[in-house]
Amino acid sequence: MRFTGVILIMVAAVGWGLSGGIGDILMNRGWDPIVISFYRGLVGLFFFFIWFLATPFPDVKPMARLYVWSALAGLGVAGNFSFYYFSIQASSVAIAATLMYTAPIFVLLLSFALKLERSTWFKWGCITSVMIGIVLLTGAYNPASIAVSGIGIAAGLAAGLSYTLFIFGFKNASPLGKPQTALTVAFATFCIVLFALGDHGQMAAVLTSDDLPIFVLLGVVGAGISFIFYIYGIRLTTPTIAAMVAMVEPVTASLFGVLLGDVLSLIQVLGMAVILLTVVALSTRREIPAPAEAPAPEDMEYDATFEEEQ
Repeated sequence: MRFTGVILIMVAAVGWGLSGGIGDILMNRGWDPIVISFYRGLVGLFFFFIWFLATPFPDVKPMARLYVWSALAGLGVAGNFSFYYFSIQASSVAIAATLMYTAPIFVLLLSFALKLERSTWFKWGCITSVMIGIVLLTGAYNPASIAVSGIGIAAGLAAGLSYTLFIFGFKNASPLGKPQTALTVAFATFCIVLFALGDHGQMAAVLTSDDLPIFVLLGVVGAGISFIFYIYGIRLTTPTIAAMVAMVEPVTASLFGVLLGDVLSLIQVLGMAVILLTVVALSTRREIPAPAEAPAPEDMEYDATFEEEQ
């Protein structure tokens, strides 16, 4: 069972990693990052809605808080996808994917601010280590020859902050109902927001474009099956193993970026390694506070492990 869980999480992580490279291909063909993000989420919404319809409805009507937290999670995903592609556009797939993985540090800082976690030397050491990794990765140690544009750095970190909003939103939503319900509401919110912000002319043009199959592929591997595989996989393995396996995502994104022509210096590779190894250490040793609500047993297992992995 645990081996099956590892395989499912690995497939999900590879899908997320590939989505960066696929998005980069579409941007090089002239498509706007918000339009790319919109179709990635729209295809994912189709999968989640089918999953929702195929699941027996609970006897108890879901609480309003489920929809509120799920909507906040949707806003987080919208920001995460969009800023991720803006960061790729301004820097590279590898750098954007790695900066996005600073999300656990933002989660930790927010947990300190909300007094959900105790401050320890280990946790502050992780924060310092990630800061050092960011400096090495982006070239900020030498402002005269900085390796990455300020927009690329800001967008990558904004993707991580948005991911943090998704983590907290989904963490609070999952004990209140089924994960497929939360994902459906989250991605419906996602689509509404990005449709309002996006270029409607480009969105319409996608439907008759030769690139439509690429958009569909992006949504399938980057949202639809990847989120579903991850949810099932996390239930079959431990948080520690899940955290390690999830590192396949930035590695896959980096390798895909190299195939697309991205070049990283040895110092940038060192910075990437520092960030990813620190995130693994943090994810496998953090103590996650229990949610205030009393979740159903089957949902509580998923919720705890999902947050632990992040």
